[in-house]
Amino acid sequence: MGNRLSKIYTRTGDDGTTGLGDGSRISKDSIRVDAMGDVDELNSVIGLILSEPISQHLQDTLTKIQHDLFNLGGEICIPGYVLLTPSCVDALEQSIDNLNSELSPLKEFILPGGSKSAAFCHLARTVCRRAERKLIELHRNEKVTEISLQYLNRLSDLLFVMCRIINKEAGVSDVLWKNELA
Repeated sequence: MGNRLSKIYTRTGDDGTTGLGDGSRISKDSIRVDAMGDVDELNSVIGLILSEPISQHLQDTLTKIQHDLFNLGGEICIPGYVLLTPSCVDALEQSIDNLNSELSPLKEFILPGGSKSAAFCHLARTVCRRAERKLIELHRNEKVTEISLQYLNRLSDLLFVMCRIINKEAGVSDVLWKNELA
C-alpha cells in the first residue's frame, strides 16, 4: 500500500460520484456502490462478532471470511476482476458441515438472540442476505462472478449455524419461535 492512503479526503466525490478500482467514476447511489456498501457493512458486523468472546476456531474462520469479503469488495469495485475462487465456497461448506454436526437438529424456527455475540452473528446473517440480494440485482444489469453469488449464499447459511454454535459455547439457549396464533 505504501503511501496509497496518505490523504483521506480528495474532494473528488463532492459531485456525487465515486471512483472504481479501474479508474472509472460512477454515481454514489448506483447499484454497484450499494453492493460494495452492503459487503462492507457485513464485514463491519463480522468485526463486531470478533470483538466478543468466541472460540478461537470461530475467530479464525471469521477472520478468513473478512479477508474474503474484502476480496469480494474488490471484485465489485473493479468490474470483471476475479478474486474469489471455488475453494472459498468449498471452505464455507466444509465449515457448515463441521459446525452443524455439533448441533442437535432444529425442530422450531429460531429468533435472533441468545448471547450478545450470537445476536451480532444474526445481524451479520441478515446483512449478508441483503448483500446477496443487492449483488443479484447488480448481476441482472452487469455480470458478476457466479462464485461471488454462491459465496454470499453459503456465508449466510454458515452465519446461521455459527449463531447456534456461539450460543451453545456460551451455554445460552437459542431463542425458539412460539407460534401463539396457532
